[in-house]
Amino acid sequence: MTRRHLLGTALAAGASLPIAAAGRAWAAPTGSDPLLPGPLRPVLPRPTGPYPVGTVALHLVDRSRPDPVAGPGHHRALMTSVWYPAQGVGRCPTALWTPPAVLRPLLAYNGFPADVALPPRTVGHLGAPLRRTAERLPVILFSHGAHDHRAESTVVVQELASHGYVVVTVDHTYDAFSEFPDGRITVPLDNPSLGAADFATDIRFVLDCVEELAAGRNPDADHRTLPTGLAGSLDRHRIGMFGNSKGGTATALVMSADPRVRAGLSVDGPMQPLITTELDRPFMMITAEFTRALQPSVAEFWSRLRGWRLNIQVAGAVHSSYSDTQVLIPQLAKAAGMSDADLLDWVGTLPPSRAVRIQQAYPLAFFDLHLRQRREHLLDGPSPAFPEVTFLP
Repeated sequence: MTRRHLLGTALAAGASLPIAAAGRAWAAPTGSDPLLPGPLRPVLPRPTGPYPVGTVALHLVDRSRPDPVAGPGHHRALMTSVWYPAQGVGRCPTALWTPPAVLRPLLAYNGFPADVALPPRTVGHLGAPLRRTAERLPVILFSHGAHDHRAESTVVVQELASHGYVVVTVDHTYDAFSEFPDGRITVPLDNPSLGAADFATDIRFVLDCVEELAAGRNPDADHRTLPTGLAGSLDRHRIGMFGNSKGGTATALVMSADPRVRAGLSVDGPMQPLITTELDRPFMMITAEFTRALQPSVAEFWSRLRGWRLNIQVAGAVHSSYSDTQVLIPQLAKAAGMSDADLLDWVGTLPPSRAVRIQQAYPLAFFDLHLRQRREHLLDGPSPAFPEVTFLP
């Protein structure tokens, strides 16, 4: 993938909003910074669910696998975040979208000045107590795309958590921009080159850690204190997964090998290497560029689905239109010196406001149906509320 194509996918946002208006499209979350001279701090849309959101970072170490870079005596280490419905959030500050030390190389990698922006604030309250309920909470895992990071779909993650899900997001070390508790920063590397199968192996280890949490144990490698109520509140029998691009392929690979994941959602996953395993559990695909018509590997995977299945496509969407770039990049474009014409050269035509509503509505409806047996009509066919969405036969 060329640098130009990487920048193109990073800039995949709704082109119908003028750049000058894009930064005013959303209300800032509570606790965000006032407008001050200096770098821009973009804002994220608020979730629609009834519950406040909590979040905590976990440092996980897989002692069954050596670290491919650090050498002998070191094991595969991953940074993850857990997002969940919370209570008593008043004294808990909101988390940044990603640490400043991670945002700078991420911006530079994608062709922006490293100091053009500060990290957005999320609605996730750091370490807030979990909202206790009479039943354990369903769990969803998230796997990011190539050369990205675990915050790339925070819009979707916050939405799910605000509706009562525990969501675990994973940085795939050496194909992610990540910061470890000791201050070490890792960036995507060409050597080792991680494939979707490596992502899937990471996720299966994180599934083991989810089971540890469900059993009331703390899997954090540094034994940091967990938020009150988190341990022992996860439902290990109701687990789903979604992923973007390479993470979408990893979702299919995990489900093909691990029955613990009951429902999977791929967001424009290329399904390479070719997946020929038959799958009898629910699977949904939201496609843009890696379509069944253009990508034989996607068509082959679709033909192997034996259970509930659905493929939707959104008019005007490009590869990154279903991630946070929809709302963040238009806000950065003017500060980075891009003209409207330059931006329009890179983006799809799906307006950010519509993209966000689609990101919030369809993953939630899918996991509600298959992890909670809450049937809505949104997945039954075309909806007048979402005229951009096509159901592909």
